[in-house]
Amino acid sequence: MKFEELKTPCYIIHKSKIIKNLEILKEIADTTGCKILLAQKAFSMYSLYPLMGKYLSGTTASGLYEARLGKEEMGKENHIYSPAYRDDEIDEIIDLCDHIVFNSPQQLKKYKDKALKKGKSIGLRINPECSTQKGHDIYDPCCNGSRMGTIASQLNEDIFKGVEGIHFHTLCEQNSDDLEITLNAIEEKFSEYLNKIKWINFGGGHHITREDYDIDLLKKCIKRMQDKYGLTVYLEPGEAIALNAGTLLTTVLEIMENKIQIAILDTSAACHMPDVIEMPYRPPLKNSGEANEKKYTYRLTAPTCLAGDIIGDYSFDYPLKIGHKLEFQDMAIYTMVKNNTFNGIKLPDIILEENGEYKLIRSFGYNDFKMRL
Repeated sequence: MKFEELKTPCYIIHKSKIIKNLEILKEIADTTGCKILLAQKAFSMYSLYPLMGKYLSGTTASGLYEARLGKEEMGKENHIYSPAYRDDEIDEIIDLCDHIVFNSPQQLKKYKDKALKKGKSIGLRINPECSTQKGHDIYDPCCNGSRMGTIASQLNEDIFKGVEGIHFHTLCEQNSDDLEITLNAIEEKFSEYLNKIKWINFGGGHHITREDYDIDLLKKCIKRMQDKYGLTVYLEPGEAIALNAGTLLTTVLEIMENKIQIAILDTSAACHMPDVIEMPYRPPLKNSGEANEKKYTYRLTAPTCLAGDIIGDYSFDYPLKIGHKLEFQDMAIYTMVKNNTFNGIKLPDIILEENGEYKLIRSFGYNDFKMRL
């Protein structure tokens, strides 16, 4: 297909941009010897798993279904972490995964022997109690009362028997200076265990493929754990793999006015880009500006019944008209993995762009809505 033939709404994933991100990650892995995994919770477009598998060491999962997807579609190293596992799923998880990370001493005690009997490498998620977040408690695993990981005061050598690695994930869209701060806290609080394990997983949240990311400092952090403790280092970015690699194409359905100009689109923040409401944030939009920056300003909204289903206020050099196409940027990550069919709104098509050609990967219809109910 050509761009003009695309039906909206649709996610467009640009293959060349995915490859560009993967090449950055592979250079880091090749020069440091670390292993980089795809965090499927951010981007699970499995038609690209064979491509990603050429650059990455494997996948990491947050639950059984992601573990199956990683095993079936990439088939390399398969890691998993969950705050708590289910009795009726743990046997299948152990069969599927090479590395299984437990969240607490209780979970470790409950399932450790099963995993060890199958020859699996087991780890424990720690909470370094070192918050580097700025204003987003919902994404801060080190906030007060967090369920994510075990604090140092609750650990001892007996708990660590059979444990080969530790895992932490404290970052969210952050640079490597925050990783360095976190490693300082880990060495301060968990140093007695670092010489007794084989691997350490830095988790995700590293915005490695962002233009201002300090890759040299990241490499120093990796080498620090390798040289000082002899550890294999894992990273599991999700966003960095698909950062700025996708767009969401939408059409203006209606223009109305109520003290401000309002454009109703055929896409929805609540359904198709829920982080706009949850985080919240204002997604970039091609050929637009901030409110009142350009001549014509509109509030971009959705066709749902949710009054707060508002994408944001944007300005344009021209007045919007019904039928205009708009293209939201950076719409590969946390979109198709979190979207939903609230109000019976159609899920966007998934399109792969390569060299100016557009290929339909998946289209959704009424049965996709009905079968979820």
